[in-house]
Amino acid sequence: MPIHFNDIDVVSQVEGSRSALIVPCVMCPAATMAVRDNKPFIQLFKGILKSPPFEQYLSTLQSRLREKGITAEVFKSTFYHHWFMCMWTSGRRKKLREYAKQYEAVIVLGCDSATETVRDAVKSSDCKVIEGMRVSGIMNAKLKFHLPGNISFEDCKVIPISHQKKEILN
Repeated sequence: MPIHFNDIDVVSQVEGSRSALIVPCVMCPAATMAVRDNKPFIQLFKGILKSPPFEQYLSTLQSRLREKGITAEVFKSTFYHHWFMCMWTSGRRKKLREYAKQYEAVIVLGCDSATETVRDAVKSSDCKVIEGMRVSGIMNAKLKFHLPGNISFEDCKVIPISHQKKEILN
């Protein structure tokens, strides 16, 4: 199952910058938002390559940044194989590197591996890399299909990662 996240306040970390590029790993953050909002993960007949709860999250984040005078764009990933940032091709990473040159900050929405992917891709630029989410565990849920084509998660539990569980117990 996907990784589950808690948000980090990125707006305060980006303040002072004029521009930010939001770089989302789509799968796990989108699953997190769908579970959090109790909404379908994907609606097949309204856009198979978009998760409405995650699109709303991205739009809200952009609005919050704009309120602080920060121009914010999203680095879109439209193909399924781009949904997992930890497995991006060298070509996709190069495209991010070139695109990020236009921005002062890059906000990563994903796990530590996603952050490392971005940090490595933009290391030659002056972009500040900001983590936008923190791993809280792994989701254990039932995938459900509902008419008219909604795919959602039900009975979701967040299972701490082994080292996190040990830290909690100690």
